[in-house]
Amino acid sequence: MTEQPRPPVARRGRISRAAPLLGAAARTAGEAVVASLRGGRGAEFHGRAAERYAQRLGRSKGVLMKAGQLMSFAGFGPAMEGEYAHVYRAALSRLQDDAPPMPYPMAAGMVAVELGAPPEELFAAFDREPLAAASIGQVHAATLRDGRRVAVKIQYPGVEEAIRADLSNTELLVSFFSLARSMIPSMTRMDMRALAREAAERIGEELDYRAEAAHQAEFAEIYRGHPFIRVPDVVPELCSDRVLTMELAEGMRWSRALTADAGLRDRWGEAVYRFTLGSLRRLGLFHADPHPGNYLFHEDGTVTFLDFGCVKRFAPHQIRQIRAMVTAAVDDDPAAFAGALHDAGLVTSDGDGAPGPADLLAWFRATLHSVVGPQPHTYGPEQSARTMQTAFSVSGEHGPVLRRVSLPPDFLFLTRIEMGMNAVLGELRCTGPWLDVLNEWDRNGPPATPYGELDQTFWKERHDGRSIS
Repeated sequence: MTEQPRPPVARRGRISRAAPLLGAAARTAGEAVVASLRGGRGAEFHGRAAERYAQRLGRSKGVLMKAGQLMSFAGFGPAMEGEYAHVYRAALSRLQDDAPPMPYPMAAGMVAVELGAPPEELFAAFDREPLAAASIGQVHAATLRDGRRVAVKIQYPGVEEAIRADLSNTELLVSFFSLARSMIPSMTRMDMRALAREAAERIGEELDYRAEAAHQAEFAEIYRGHPFIRVPDVVPELCSDRVLTMELAEGMRWSRALTADAGLRDRWGEAVYRFTLGSLRRLGLFHADPHPGNYLFHEDGTVTFLDFGCVKRFAPHQIRQIRAMVTAAVDDDPAAFAGALHDAGLVTSDGDGAPGPADLLAWFRATLHSVVGPQPHTYGPEQSARTMQTAFSVSGEHGPVLRRVSLPPDFLFLTRIEMGMNAVLGELRCTGPWLDVLNEWDRNGPPATPYGELDQTFWKERHDGRSIS
């Protein structure tokens, strides 16, 4: 057997990874970029600064690049302000698709260490150039001995140790997220430490490729044969803690999908909506990373879903609580909503100063703009940003409610995922009868669209109408 190369080790020191992001006089990344925004220079200067910033994030890998991805969607990007904000949004958006890759010898070394042999012995063919490089690992196309084309995701050597070390120090992410707070005025009172803790928890979960393989295999089996939702199969014998091999999926990436015609974007948006919220309602499962880089779009209106490193499970009683709250909000019923909220344990206390049922309902409805307004509804990035700024800002109109509502981790997680999905649909600018789609699950309504008819038939024939509640 060929001698197994030892993969190089990533630079581990917090300072070494943070250094590319720090400016003169020990400025944080946010301070450095905000200083450039306020520097009074022209578009050319800001264009170069934004490109340099994105490149430095890409080289940092791991925690800081993942944080940059978080800022490029889920409401942050559309909410950035300032004359040159668009150039920074464009630069950050590049993190959604690709990052600077590791050299092939390093990738091959990781495969050899993890799977016991180099790629040339395990695969009939293995592309030296990666298909994509992201924050924690990169993906290479390969061919199995039986002729199947596969994608091999390889974690960067040493990145787990580096990330674990970074995650033990919340200050690194707190400093980074100060960029969002500086560039989005209405978020000046957002709790940066809470945001950093949430990001750290999710990033930590994505390091275990065996767990990801199990999640993906579960989703692939559930959605096998679905008419418009695709999940690639996993090749378990070629998976390990840091290598994941799956069926190769090819399709249109995010930047190109945004240029497609409106009808196709509507169908893609509905597929994302039905997969994200439909999996929750039917299965108690959330594909918990609604990131544009995790979708592949196809000309026939189907969507392939990737990256199952972070999957959230909800118990049947939690799904019933979610349905009760959403139904009361859609019906504009303050008493029913307040009761559902109390039953779920989401209100800290009653008494003096506690928000009344009407205040609670107004806050929650502000997060449900796609189903409480006129139908059909068109998602847009401006509305997603406005929701982010108003519904979740303690200094905004719903501040008194937010200060008295206690969101347990499970529901905080759900809110973040739904906001991420809204941001994706907002960028797609897709239109649909979202309330009628929601009623399919929550009120046993009839299929709202042709996709609804196909979806309902699939669940009846494939899973006998499977639902956890």
